[in-house]
Amino acid sequence: MLPAGEYYVGDLCYVMHDEWDEVCSLLFKGRTDQGCNQGEFMLKDGRRFAIFNTKYGDGGYRDQFNNNYDVDAGSIGCILIKDLDLNSDENYTSGGNVIKMEKDFNSLRVDGTLTFGHIVIDTDGSLYDEEEEEEEYND
Repeated sequence: MLPAGEYYVGDLCYVMHDEWDEVCSLLFKGRTDQGCNQGEFMLKDGRRFAIFNTKYGDGGYRDQFNNNYDVDAGSIGCILIKDLDLNSDENYTSGGNVIKMEKDFNSLRVDGTLTFGHIVIDTDGSLYDEEEEEEEYND
């Protein structure tokens, strides 16, 4: 369970550039196959975050409020805004969303659905659906 607060929800590679090697070491620790660990983790300095694989890897996904989440590392996660260095030119929140979590919350993945408190992101369907693709071909 993560504590209430203001969170960045999105692909953590956009906001944890300096810590990305440590994040990856947690995700792949003890794995002998191509998969990775998912769930809630803690960095060596005590900062906590949650991260889950999207069903179809990179792309664009939406939550139930139609907010966009760009994905370049095949996963979506959350971390407290206060735990990020947003003064770094390499970290930016524009690929995800800043969400206020009013109370402590759980995060989980069931099939392709990722849940972070009250935010539900369906990664079983891509933002770029077949209808949009057909429009591009017909132009």
